Order: sequence, then structure tokens, then C-alpha cells
Amino acid sequence: MSNTPANNAQEILEKYDRESVTRNGLGKAVNYIIAAIAIFYSLFHLYITFNPMPELLQRSIHVAVGVALIFLIYPATKKSARNKISVFDWLWAALALSSAGYLLWQYQDIVSVRGGMPNDLDIVFSVITVLVVLETARRITGWILPAFALVFLVYPFISHMDFMPDRLLTRPYDLGDIFGQLYLKTEGIFSTAIGASVTFIFLFILFGAFLARSGMGQLFNDLALALAGHKQGGPAKVAVISSGFMGSINGAAVANVVGTGAFTIPLMKRVGYDKNFAGAVEASASVGGQILPPIMGAAAFIMAETTGVKYSTIALAAVLPALLYYLGVVAQVHFRAGKNNLKGIPKADLPRVKEVLKARGHMLLPIAFLVYLLGKGMPVGYAAAYTIGVTVVVSWLRPETRMGFADIIAALIDGAKQSLSVMVACAVVGIVIGVVNLTSFGTVMTSSIVSLGAGSLFLTLLLTMLASMVLGMGLPSIPAYIITATMAAPALANFDVPVIVAHMFVFYFGIFANITPPVALAAFAGAGISGGDPMKTGWQSLKLALAGFIVPFMFVYNPNMMMIDATDIAVTAKEFAMPAWHIIASVTVTSVIGVLALSAAVEGYFKTVMPLWQRLILAAGAFCLIVPETMTDIVGIVIVAVMILLNIQSAKRQSAHA
Repeated sequence: MSNTPANNAQEILEKYDRESVTRNGLGKAVNYIIAAIAIFYSLFHLYITFNPMPELLQRSIHVAVGVALIFLIYPATKKSARNKISVFDWLWAALALSSAGYLLWQYQDIVSVRGGMPNDLDIVFSVITVLVVLETARRITGWILPAFALVFLVYPFISHMDFMPDRLLTRPYDLGDIFGQLYLKTEGIFSTAIGASVTFIFLFILFGAFLARSGMGQLFNDLALALAGHKQGGPAKVAVISSGFMGSINGAAVANVVGTGAFTIPLMKRVGYDKNFAGAVEASASVGGQILPPIMGAAAFIMAETTGVKYSTIALAAVLPALLYYLGVVAQVHFRAGKNNLKGIPKADLPRVKEVLKARGHMLLPIAFLVYLLGKGMPVGYAAAYTIGVTVVVSWLRPETRMGFADIIAALIDGAKQSLSVMVACAVVGIVIGVVNLTSFGTVMTSSIVSLGAGSLFLTLLLTMLASMVLGMGLPSIPAYIITATMAAPALANFDVPVIVAHMFVFYFGIFANITPPVALAAFAGAGISGGDPMKTGWQSLKLALAGFIVPFMFVYNPNMMMIDATDIAVTAKEFAMPAWHIIASVTVTSVIGVLALSAAVEGYFKTVMPLWQRLILAAGAFCLIVPETMTDIVGIVIVAVMILLNIQSAKRQSAHA
């Protein structure tokens, strides 16, 4: 294999992202079969959006066809031959399809005659379904998620035995109880996690595939270059902007690091950024895309499904926290560039905003159309399906983006393939959800966290944060959120934390596991592109993402910053005798100043290098601003103002002596 940048990027992607390890060189006949199944898979989801089937059936078809595709596309191991499909994989694929075929055949008897009570044949097909789901999850995500599910699967078999701790003891469960829960009901493999995957996650991944085929990635890169490329440390700011946009749409942190990083990381290194810092910028920006509205990597929609809160409310609530996160990353990038005197790219070498928008700016219209439909309250699936059609039509406005028939077919295939990792992860998470619902293990987990928290909200938040990060290690963002929402978020309800705030809290820490050593897959991928040290890049990513570790505590203690409860904001406004919008403005201003001050303290630079004592005092002032109290805000403003003025005066003195 030649050592071209494209090949190098693919090798790095395969090293840190199991989803990218696929077969190739299979021959025309087999490729046509796979393409036909993938096209059917995409069209099936578009069809059931407007012509829904019973939930159990459409979810089982979603899983069965997707799992069959995985057996045909993904080799059993990295060392397996990639240019052929073994007989065993064809058999695995057939078994996967049989799991849905059996439910189609027996559906009426299952719901009308047996009432969900399994017979022997039901149990056989349930076991087959569990096995094929676990095996495909191993192939596409690695061992962590299936091993996690297996631990839960074993639990109900032994939960009644004498050696179990009292807290974990349950009544005995037989095969019918366990596998009936997992296969015959919408509380196991075919739970709300797969329900979200089949009804809207798939469609948003398909929407992303259509955008990609129309050149959306090129638009984001060119627009970011035109807007920020010439600024101080410009290439790093380009990485933050373009990766944030792309991460919001595709929700795949590692793939985003490699895809955009192959372009942005060499630019950062060219202007003088350290290779570990360059990889970390790309990793932290790519991970953050999943908390950035409007799409949030489809997390906003599954959060709406899980919590019962409207999408528009979730998207609005996520805006300020996400902007604060990105402000922290951009500020550190800016201060690092100032400290090391890193310039931007000459304007003559950059595209112009007007030219970029003229060539591809119209491709922003589908995103605006999607936000409009969702804001008007249209069902998410309908909005996504209509937007896919609009994307094709809008692409015809310019030759650079025009999608022909071949592009549409390719997008249908791409969307099907890109959805597989999320589908199988949601199916495996369904095993965990099924066991939790059957045994009430979630209640045990919640009570354990609350007990360890000893009645302290702050201690409970710390424990919940740690639990979310451990549960999120090595997992895609959506299954990481589902698991943490099931296992950890309920603990916060004991402290009257609003449900959306609790879910956003665990979501933040579940996705930040991707840049937290020792399992920092996004950071490791960034290091692979930059040539840096993986662990050093991971720690640097953690430093860049520091605001993201503080912001969730901010919105728990001050939910007003999420703008979710107009009544609470009105009460606060009345208490302080000010208009309601002043409350939001006050929270925004103090939070922004606090994040900027913290970034300057972390980098040790504002207008010139800061001595350690100034950095420590400035950090203390930043934390005062972040704490949602009037007195701490006043103290924080005074401290930050004094430290910044001292730094500015120091810079002026240095300039005078230069």
C-alpha cells in the first residue's frame, strides 16, 4: 500500500474506529447484492416514515436487515480476508433475516394468542437474535459494548442466588422471562433505543449522506477558511469551526477527526502549532459537535424520545452551553497562538466568503429548512424525509453541487452503511435496557449513587459524572447517552434537577469519554493524523475541553442558562426586580467572561505571558463568575478585571522596552 495521505488517514481510521474496517474487492456480483440490500434498507425507512408498521415489526426488520448487511460488509476480525465473504457469514446473514421473518410470520399469534408468553420456538429465535446482535456489535464497535451487555444478560440468571449481595437479589427468572423480554416485546432489543434509530436517527444519517454527496464538507471547510484562516492562529480556528459543523451533522467523533483532520491538522502544524496540540484541537472540536444544535449528531431527537421533552426545547436549551464550550476551545487556541506568535494564512491564499457562498452557500438552505420544520412542530421523521428531498432539489441550483441519479443512489447506499454502527449499538443497548426493566437494576444503580452522594448534590453530580464517563468509554455517542440516561440520570431526580438538565448532564460526560485518557479514541485518532503522542494529545484535548467539564455543573446549579422554564426565569426576574431577558443576559455575560478568563488562565496568556500567581488568581475569579450567585459574580468581575488590567499594563511596558 502506498503511503499517500489518503491511505495514511484510512489506516488511522481503521486503527481507532472499528466501523471503518470493511471488506473490499468483493467482485461485481457481491457488490451488487450489498448495494441492492443497502438501497432497500434506505427506501424501507423512507416508506415506513409515511406508512408505519406495528412497532415490533418495523424495529425487527430494521435490526435484521442491518445486521445482515454487517455480516456481508464487515470481516470477523481485522486479520480476516477482506476480498471474500465466507460461507459462515452468509449463514449468519441468513439467520439474522430469519429473526425478523419469524416475527412477521408469528406476529398475530404472539400478540393475540400467546400474549407475549414465549413458546420453545420463540425462545430459539430470541437466542439467535441475541447472538447475531452481539456478534455484529463485536465486529463493528469492538468488545466493550457486547461484553457490557453480556454482563447484564448473565445477571438475571444468577440474581436469585445466595452469593449475590442483598441489594442485587431478585426472584428467579427462567429462559422465557429473559428472552421473551428481549425479543417479543418492545422493552428489550426492540426498545425505544431501536425505536429512535428506526424512526429518525436513520433518516438523519441518510440526510447527512445526501449533504456529503452534494459537497457540504467542502462548503464547511472553505467557509471556515474564508472566515478565520487569516486570523491569529487561523488554521486551528478553521479546525474548530469546520469540525463543529460537521460533528453536529454526522455525530461520529472519530470519523470526523480523521475526515476533517486530514485537512486541518497539516495546516495547523504548518503555521507552528505543536503536533500534540494540533491533534487535540481537532479531537475536542469534533467531539463537541455532538452537543451543538440544531442536529447534535441526532442526540437531540433521541433525547426528545427518551424524556418526552419537545425537540425545540432541547435544541434551545443546548445552545448556550454548546457555545460556551466552543468559546473555551477557540479562546485557548487564540491565546496559544498569541503566546507563540502564530500567524494566520495570508488572505491571498484563502477563498473569499462571497465566492464560497456563491458556489455552495445554497446548500445551507436544507439545514435552515429542517430547523424551520422542526421549529413548527412537524414530526421529526417527516421533517428529515422532506429535507432529504429538498437537499436534492437545492443541489441542482449550482453545477458544483448538482446531484445526479448516480449520486442519489450512492447517497442511499452510504446512508445505509453509515447507520449500521448506531443501529447495532442501539440493539445491544436494548439488551441492557431489557434486563434493567426486568430486574429493576436501574433503581439499584440510582439508589447506590444517591447513597454514596450522602445527600449532597455536588457529590452526587461528581459520582454521576464519573459513572457517565466510565459508561461512555469507547462507545458511540448515542448508545453512550442511552446507557447513561438509563443508569445514571435518574439519580439526579432526587434533588429535583429538571429532567432535561439531568439528561444533558450525563450526555456531556458520556461523549467526553472520547477525549479522556486512558480511552480517548478521538484524541488518539487526532494523534495518528498529527504524528503526536496519543496520551499527550489526550491530556491536551482534556485541557482544551475544560469548559465542557464545567458547563454541565453550571446549568445544573443555574437551569436559567438553558432557557427551559419561563416560569422559573420570571420568578427570578421578579425577585431581583428586573425584566426576564436581563436574567438570560446576565447569565450569558458572566458565563462568557468566566470561560474567557479560565481559558486565559489555562494558557497563561492574555496580551502577554502571565506569571503563575496571576494565572491562579485569574482562574479563581473565573470560577467565581461560573458559580451562579450575585455576590460571586461581583467578586469574580473585580478579580478578572484587575488581573486583565495588570496583564495589559505588563504588555504595554514590554512593548515600550522593545
